[in-house]
Amino acid sequence: MTVMRSIKEYLIVTVGTLIVAAAVFFFMLPSHVTIGSGTALAMVLANFIPLSVSTITLLLNVVLLIIGFILIGPEFGIKTVYASILMPVILGVFERIFPDFQSITQDPLLDVLCYILVVGVGLALLFSCNASSGGLDIVAKLMNKFLRMELGKAMSLSGMLVAMTSILVYDMNIVVLSILGTYFGGMIVDHFIFGLHIKRRVCIISPKLPEIRDFILYELHSGATLNEIIGAYSGEVKQEIIVIVDKQEYRALMDYLKKTDPTAFITVYSVNEINYQPKAGAKHSVLSK
Repeated sequence: MTVMRSIKEYLIVTVGTLIVAAAVFFFMLPSHVTIGSGTALAMVLANFIPLSVSTITLLLNVVLLIIGFILIGPEFGIKTVYASILMPVILGVFERIFPDFQSITQDPLLDVLCYILVVGVGLALLFSCNASSGGLDIVAKLMNKFLRMELGKAMSLSGMLVAMTSILVYDMNIVVLSILGTYFGGMIVDHFIFGLHIKRRVCIISPKLPEIRDFILYELHSGATLNEIIGAYSGEVKQEIIVIVDKQEYRALMDYLKKTDPTAFITVYSVNEINYQPKAGAKHSVLSK
């Protein structure tokens, strides 16, 4: 089972890396827009160094991996090392198969839009297996450790700095597109990583709590938590039920609450990640704190 899971994860990492490399080669390279990444920096350096973008990307990734292992330790994992090496290899294959490739859309703006959408899918696949394509991810981790900067801010800052290097070789339109593409690309990646798995934490106070609890347990087949609460104004002791549901379950729950108790007090929170150990029979019991 472990071997099969490992094979599956490496297949996902391979597909994700292939998608990222395709996005870079078919949309970012032809448009010359340097959307913050290690490959984008390689695009700029290729104007000063007589090497292909794939070769420079490989050298950058290898150097950054070595620096990362020395200064941070083996936190990246073998899958990140694999993706970091595979990425420039795939780019090199594309360079040989499609020499002098021109833009499909013939419009830098459309190339940027296509790039950030396609690369978002690829990066989401990589992150789902706890891997990355290397490059600026390593730079961000170094900034996080030595500059005490939040990882998200470090990624954004390093990406923006790379995007601004395009001013050395390209005109101002490309520079602006590079900066905007880096910003919106980060938003798209966040959507693919978190938006597709987002859940809702619903807190309900109602005199019809027993019926609502039964609906959650036996219709939604979900667990829940009961908390005893005290009203600050009335001092009255009540119970609150808390349940975490996906989008489909959320709609069913809200429809049921509108019919059962339209006056119920309900608060809803977004949940991006859940880490728990399911218990036997959890779908048929209420978990109390």
